[in-house]
Amino acid sequence: MPLSWNEIRQRAIAFSKEWTGTKSENAEKQTFWNEFFDVFGLRRRLVATFEEPVKKFSGKYGYIDLFWPDKLLVEHKSFGKDLGKAESQAFRYIHDLAREGRSAEIPRYVIVSDFARIALYDLEPDEYQDLPEFAGRRVASLEFPLPDFHRHIHSFAFIPGYKQHKFEEQDPINLQAVEIMGRLHETLEAGGYSGHQLERFLVRILFCLFAEDTGIFERESFTLYLRDRTAEDGSDLGLHLARLFEVLNRPEDQRQTNLDETLATFRYVNGDLFAEALGFADFNSDMRNALLACTHFDWSRISPAIFGSLFQAVMDPKARRQIGGHYTSERDILKVIRSLFLDELRAEFERIKNSKAGLERFHQKLSRLRFLDPACGCGNFLVTTYRELRLLELEVLNLLHSRQRDLDLRRLSLMDVDAFYGIEISEWPVRIAEVAMWLMDHQMNLRLSEAFGQYFARLPLKKSPTIVCGNALRLEWKEILPPDQCSYVLGNPPFVGKQFANDEQKIDMKIACANIKGGGVLDYVSAWYLKAGEYIQATSITVGFVSTNSISQGEQVGILWNELFQRYHLKIHFAHRTFAWASEARGKAHVHVVIIGFGARDTDSKRIYDYNADTGEAHVTSARNISPYLIEGGDVVALSRSAPISPVPDIVFGNMPNDGGHLLLNDLEREELLKKEPVAAKFVRPFLGAQEFINGVRRWCLWLQNASPAEVRALPEVMKRVEAVRKHRIRSSRKTTRELAKSPMLFGEIRQPSEHYLLIPSVSSERRPYIPIGFEAPNVIASNLCLIIPKATDYHFGVLASAMHMAWVKQVCGRLKSDYRYSNSLVYNNFPWPETPTDNQHATVEAAAQSVLDTRKVFPGATLADLYDPLAMPPALVKAHAALDRAVDRCYRAQTFENDRQRVEYLFALYEKLTVPLLPSLRKGRRKPSQGGKR
Repeated sequence: MPLSWNEIRQRAIAFSKEWTGTKSENAEKQTFWNEFFDVFGLRRRLVATFEEPVKKFSGKYGYIDLFWPDKLLVEHKSFGKDLGKAESQAFRYIHDLAREGRSAEIPRYVIVSDFARIALYDLEPDEYQDLPEFAGRRVASLEFPLPDFHRHIHSFAFIPGYKQHKFEEQDPINLQAVEIMGRLHETLEAGGYSGHQLERFLVRILFCLFAEDTGIFERESFTLYLRDRTAEDGSDLGLHLARLFEVLNRPEDQRQTNLDETLATFRYVNGDLFAEALGFADFNSDMRNALLACTHFDWSRISPAIFGSLFQAVMDPKARRQIGGHYTSERDILKVIRSLFLDELRAEFERIKNSKAGLERFHQKLSRLRFLDPACGCGNFLVTTYRELRLLELEVLNLLHSRQRDLDLRRLSLMDVDAFYGIEISEWPVRIAEVAMWLMDHQMNLRLSEAFGQYFARLPLKKSPTIVCGNALRLEWKEILPPDQCSYVLGNPPFVGKQFANDEQKIDMKIACANIKGGGVLDYVSAWYLKAGEYIQATSITVGFVSTNSISQGEQVGILWNELFQRYHLKIHFAHRTFAWASEARGKAHVHVVIIGFGARDTDSKRIYDYNADTGEAHVTSARNISPYLIEGGDVVALSRSAPISPVPDIVFGNMPNDGGHLLLNDLEREELLKKEPVAAKFVRPFLGAQEFINGVRRWCLWLQNASPAEVRALPEVMKRVEAVRKHRIRSSRKTTRELAKSPMLFGEIRQPSEHYLLIPSVSSERRPYIPIGFEAPNVIASNLCLIIPKATDYHFGVLASAMHMAWVKQVCGRLKSDYRYSNSLVYNNFPWPETPTDNQHATVEAAAQSVLDTRKVFPGATLADLYDPLAMPPALVKAHAALDRAVDRCYRAQTFENDRQRVEYLFALYEKLTVPLLPSLRKGRRKPSQGGKR
């Protein structure tokens, strides 16, 4: 009885392991080829001979190493010899056979080998063109190292006599396959086959496609079943697939004895993947052709770690057009799992790898680990984690059992997919995650098979990952995986800003933040931190989440982390500072994220990862404590406060018109007004908002604060505008605005200084190296989109225009999209100014500040946007700012700050010193200000 392909594969693995690494001379080549034929269940001596003589052109005889007439010619060389020479010699023998009149014996296949490599040549009829007597033919070749023999056994189907089915060369799985599956999905859905049944159905199809290319199914069995057993018009395809799914769910010994022989070749899968009875899917010829087209891709070449993300797009046409939007690269997933547990496990492995008892204990430890991803999507994090742990387990097993034979691989591997738990809100990703875990398990079992020379596959499937379909923010995680059984929580919760949350997500946030003051400003991801903080109480669980960097900067830090520190007593164990979270989407912008690892316990080995913005390389430093701003520092947050913590002038917002635009004028409107009423010129003032200030836009306002009623009544055009303001305010739904209708001549809020003041735009691009600020005269009216500091001096300008202040801004400032949103209560009032600058340091800062202001005047036609564009900033201004940066830095300490992180660490140490008496009880682990920035 012929061997099945699984049996052949198992023999191929054993054969490769036995011969890999041999450097035997030609004396053993006959043993090599006898065992090679045994792989296929064929006795070599029955079909092929060694040392077949053939008369060469010179008249002398040559000897073919192995010859199977009309089928195969083998030329074998010693280890390390040139296979190119062996190939040339083999084809010369083919010439010689033809010249001897033995054309009928010319074989279709040629194999050359040196024990370490095998090269196969197919002299396909009508395609081989190199030899004159075989004009019009070509050679199809394949070369691989011996350990990969089992991966290519189907290319040797001619040896056991299996039929060679001609298929076009398979392409790697790619976006075209995704498009085909997507169109198939859309067509089925349009025909009324939708929802849960459609999702289950497509997952089964994906499994079958993968299974026949990775040895789970017999070679091409799924493809041939579709092609040969279903009608070309697709009318019976749904029926046949339903029958196939039923067979895959039934053990071989329980199947009918007269089952169709093609169906009988499919192995029992189980694992509940095929257990549910689905309705029949109706196909047509185009849909059948689309499914057959999917079989032309090589599904074995897709990593299960990205399998889910790639095919999540199948369910969403928009996502498919911009494929990759949700595809997290394995490189970035590894940043999480290495920091969370893998680096530590590998370090432990290195310490104990020479101890058998230590290895056995370590192996048991690996088997007890349990993982939860509460926002698992298609399972990328779980699948990658499983792969890395299985690879580590394989290293352990190699050290423990490499010299043993006849091992039971089922007992050898202690790790399985049931150690992994996930929560996902949509069913399609849930099903994909389950299948991806099984596929990764199969790939890892093949790696184990290669290592020990036995074929090992976990079929039927007996264990499954636990992936729950539901809203993770409303489920009890402890009911899915009890905390005392969980080792690690990890994942990538949704990147949804508060302004983009849908209605359901807003309800989630209300539930999660019910008792948190100011919780309404938090991004959606914050809810996972709060939920995890509750889940890990009184455990040794460590959590590692990827998040948008909004939770480590700006106003969200104080609200979220104050709650996490005070209520859940969390400690940050490691932090990856901001980096670009890679998306494979072509043309899609990167999302800037952080990775934060934390637990409800402290640890001595805290680490901070800083990334080079150009190369993406990480620099790792140890920290005694990590602050929520992801720098070395105490568990301290900057909370909104009404007055500065340092002895500096107060900062206030500018003037709010609240006028419906009727008191504001552009150049044309000003010109028309003054033509009609020139006397109104005394009431028209320059008006600056953030954009006007930065971009040099001219705008004006009617400033009637000191105008008498008679003066206003004498100006009919002005009176029209004042009346329009009154009507605008009286129609307002806000009581305070309606009250303002009583004084329609005036701005709604007036805070205009009577002296020169310093202006800070409330919003500025993050691209600029500095927020452009400047002094303005009291007749220039600042809008409420600016912040103003009356009584500010050149010294205050110098500090606020320095790298020191910008480092604080980048960390503490809120964001409008990605732009800085400067805040009086959060940024300015919390900023720690130099405590005791000397008179000389004070004067140096003032002089450097004036130099910056003077340098700006050298470019009178340039706006502040021009001057502070990072690509166009004048070298003279760059130089002036560098001098100002040095002067301000020295007001804080004599030691040079090497980078912004050192500046921020120093500033937070100083902030903690200044504010600790004002804050709630905080825990230990803080640094002295004088040590800030040291490594």
